[in-house]
Amino acid sequence: MEIRNKTALVTGAGSGIGYEIAKLLKTQGNTVIIAGRNANKINKAGLELGVTAVVCDVTNEADIDALVAKISVEFPALSVLVNNAGVANLYKVGEGANAYQKAKQEFEVNYFGPVLLTEKLLPILKKQSEAAIVNITSNVTFHPLVVLPTYSDTKAALHSHTVALRHTLAKDTQVKVYEVMPSLVNTEATKDMGGENGMPPSVVAEVTLNGIQNDHFEIYVGDTEAQRNAYFADPIAAIELFNKGL
Repeated sequence: MEIRNKTALVTGAGSGIGYEIAKLLKTQGNTVIIAGRNANKINKAGLELGVTAVVCDVTNEADIDALVAKISVEFPALSVLVNNAGVANLYKVGEGANAYQKAKQEFEVNYFGPVLLTEKLLPILKKQSEAAIVNITSNVTFHPLVVLPTYSDTKAALHSHTVALRHTLAKDTQVKVYEVMPSLVNTEATKDMGGENGMPPSVVAEVTLNGIQNDHFEIYVGDTEAQRNAYFADPIAAIELFNKGL
């Protein structure tokens, strides 16, 4: 699918991967809307990129409804949705870890948010001659990183939902569903987990748009494809290697 001269919405675009995807979309002639829950951050990004910025917390249904209403009126040609907003807690499960509360927060942002936003925008996307839903997951989709246990859960869940959505929409709509699975990326969110050793978010943006253009419905970025292949060849060994030293 060619993404040029289209209208696109990118969530979690105040910085990092979302910012770089929005930037690249803009340079390719698309009309871009970015959304984020931090007003100062998302508005600053909007000014820098020269795009429309909307304050929206994807865990708040009223915020999502307001965003969908704005798009319905001002951007009825929306044909690309990039679900990128995410949050992660660095910890290990066990007694006293407070895993329930951490998991609840992560699932609200990483899973329930994109599921709800996608469903509410589907009537608009289905009106277009072609459209794309792009879900940003992770290399932890296939096996957990033990220091990001419930974050890994959320990405596994979103992967499963993405597959089901792709299969369903392919039957009678022109909406294509893509999944982007990066390995470690150097962003503000990963600074406490060795993010400085990761790839620049601009690389994720470039690989993402290239993958969509070539209809690669599962887009592996960085080390993810090798890690995925290793997991399916020998799950136990792959998980031990993935979590070596942790």
